[in-house]
Amino acid sequence: EAKLVESGGGVVQAGGSLRLSCTASDFTFEEKSFGWWRRESGLDEEVLACVSPTRPSTYYLPSVKGRFTISLDATNRTFYLQMDNLKPEDSTVYTCAAGGPSGCGSGMDFWGEGTTVTVSP
Repeated sequence: EAKLVESGGGVVQAGGSLRLSCTASDFTFEEKSFGWWRRESGLDEEVLACVSPTRPSTYYLPSVKGRFTISLDATNRTFYLQMDNLKPEDSTVYTCAAGGPSGCGSGMDFWGEGTTVTVSP
C-alpha cells in the first residue's frame, strides 16, 4: 500500500527546534513534489513549504521563511521539515504530502496522517 509515514512531532519550548520526517513507501520517489502543511485555527490547512522538480525555487510560507527548511533524502525515500526558532503560534498539526511534479496543492496524491507540534512559551 502506497503511503507516507510521519514522525518527529512533540513538545518543545519557544526558541527550540524540531525536525519532522515523512517516509514514502510503495510509490516512486522520482519526479514528485513534496510539501508540508499545517492547520491554522479556524482556517484550512496551508502549505508551509514545497519543493517541486518543475519549479526553480523552493516555496516557503512567509511566516516560516528563514525558520523552516524542507529537504529531501531520495536514498532513504524520506523528506524532512527542519523547524528552528519555534514560536507558540507554530503549535498545531503538521501534515506531509507528495504529488505530481507541477507543485503542491490540495490535489496531492499521498498524505501523511499528521503529527502534532506543541510549542510552550
